[in-house]
Formats: sequence, structure tokens, C-alpha cells
Amino acid sequence: MPLRMGRVGRPGLLGTVARTAVVAGTATATSNAVNNRARRRAAEQQAYVDQQTMAQQPPAYAPPPPPAPAPQSGGVDVVAELTKLSQLHQAGALTDAEFAAAKTKLLA
Repeated sequence: MPLRMGRVGRPGLLGTVARTAVVAGTATATSNAVNNRARRRAAEQQAYVDQQTMAQQPPAYAPPPPPAPAPQSGGVDVVAELTKLSQLHQAGALTDAEFAAAKTKLLA
């Protein structure tokens, strides 16, 4: 009885099943890689869009209002009063001592 070596020609059932498994596995791996890359690119693009949107929007909080001016001593406009005193002093209506005393009183 002669020894039979493997079949020559078309593969048998087991060979066909093995080849189908390899092709299906390769297709699945390729499909998963493409899907993962597409998801990663979509996430990167969405992050970029979010970043651009945030840069264009005003801040979510309102800046604090500027502080109110400090009340003048006794509700008097100090600058206006000093101007009046200076004019009176220059006109000769106030002496140097009176001008200094009035200025000190106003600024205190």
C-alpha cells in the first residue's frame, strides 16, 4: 500500500474553515482599528470646537463693579473747597495763617 501524501489541489473542509477564520479575523481587526481611529479623530475635533467656542464666549461670571468712591468728609467736595480757599487767598481775602488753618481743617 503506497503512502498517501497530502492532497494536491483544492483544500479540504478544514483548510477552507481555517482560511475563512483568518480572513474574518483580519477583517474584524481592520474594522476595529478604523473605527477607533474615527472615534479618536471625532473626539479631537469636538475638543477643538469646544475650545474655540469657549475662547469666543465671555466669561461666565460678571467682573465685580468698581468700588464706590469714598465719601468726602461731611459730604463736602474737598477739591472745590480747596479751589475756593486758594482763590480767596490769592485775592487777599485770607491771610497765609487763615488759609493754612482752613486748609488743615478741610483736609482733616
